[in-house]
Amino acid sequence: MAYLVASVGGVLFFVMSVTLLGIWPKRVLEAQSAAMSPENALGMSESARRGRVVYSREGCAYCHTQQVRYLHADMSRFGAPTLAWEGHLDYPHLWGTRRIGPDLSRATGSRSEDWHFTHLYSPRTVVTGSVMPPYPWLFDGAAARPRQDARDLVAYLETLGRAREIAGPEGESHAREGCNCPDDEMAQMAFHEPLNAHPARTRRDGIVPAELMATFRSARAGINDSLPRGRRLYTDHCASCHGSGGAGDGPGAASLRPRPANLVEHEYSDARLAEAMWNGVAGSSMPAWRDHAPNDLAAIGAVVKAFSVTRPIPPLPESLVEAGARVYGSNCVQCHGPQGDGRGPAAAELTMAPTNFREQRPSLDESLRALRNGVDGTPMAPWTSRLDAAEILAVAHYVRGFFGAAPGSGR
Repeated sequence: MAYLVASVGGVLFFVMSVTLLGIWPKRVLEAQSAAMSPENALGMSESARRGRVVYSREGCAYCHTQQVRYLHADMSRFGAPTLAWEGHLDYPHLWGTRRIGPDLSRATGSRSEDWHFTHLYSPRTVVTGSVMPPYPWLFDGAAARPRQDARDLVAYLETLGRAREIAGPEGESHAREGCNCPDDEMAQMAFHEPLNAHPARTRRDGIVPAELMATFRSARAGINDSLPRGRRLYTDHCASCHGSGGAGDGPGAASLRPRPANLVEHEYSDARLAEAMWNGVAGSSMPAWRDHAPNDLAAIGAVVKAFSVTRPIPPLPESLVEAGARVYGSNCVQCHGPQGDGRGPAAAELTMAPTNFREQRPSLDESLRALRNGVDGTPMAPWTSRLDAAEILAVAHYVRGFFGAAPGSGR
């Protein structure tokens, strides 16, 4: 009788465990997903489906999670907590249980495609000290030559968080109604703003906090104190792309398009440096660094300014200035704007914002190089087929005169 009772008890316990830990949660999640999911949630392309297989095969889930938890630390870094419907098409799920690398559930739009390829091929060339192993078998000998598996994997990464983002405010409103939990504080945390708070995600027109600008100004006043710390931070976070000397020749630069900026050949205002570090440079591999303290960003800014080789501008003949103005007005204002601030009528349609010459000044050599050769990976094309050598020289001098000019002054 004792054996019979123990056997029956064991079977009942097993059935109860399966019901409470498997069947019941499954039905609850299915009901939540059905109630909160958009009517036509965006699925995966065939490439992304293959990429999901590659992600699983290469063990990415061992180090990367795909679930923003209901914790303020997670929400401040990644955005709104994950809703059940976001993974309802995943089988088996790839949520992961260890966060050795960053969470990827809001990875869409956080990095450029060429950055992903470079990171997969040789992680330490873009992230100094990364513990992620390289995956050279996904490439044909270089980061710029990805095989189909690498392309599929990046396509999959770009789907993470995209469906909820595309659903937009209407999707969030529908999810709130489906949740039917106005008094549940934790459930309401899932609708945290912004939806995607990834600190590296670029923003074309993001607002730079006044606190950051004030920190940049104070760092300039105490530059001797900022430089030592700034050099350490630059080495840890910037040298892999921009190079140890700021010449844009870091180990990760070769496979990035456009190439990282040559900081030696440019002068930057505090406003431009703060904007680039806070918002990144949309259309390039330059990410935002919003997870760094303002003091750290300002210290890096001091190092960048120290790289710049300031070259005095000699007085220019009036005829050269007039020629430069004429060429600029006929060929450049559509993108760079009549004031040189990068706000021309065509600027909004371009994948990468045109240079704001009021906030950054290229050297004459750099300006000539861009006009003659274009800038690979950007909308800036070569102009040698439309302008002669004298016109190119004139406009190269002219655009440099915008730097530091008061708004509305023309030059």
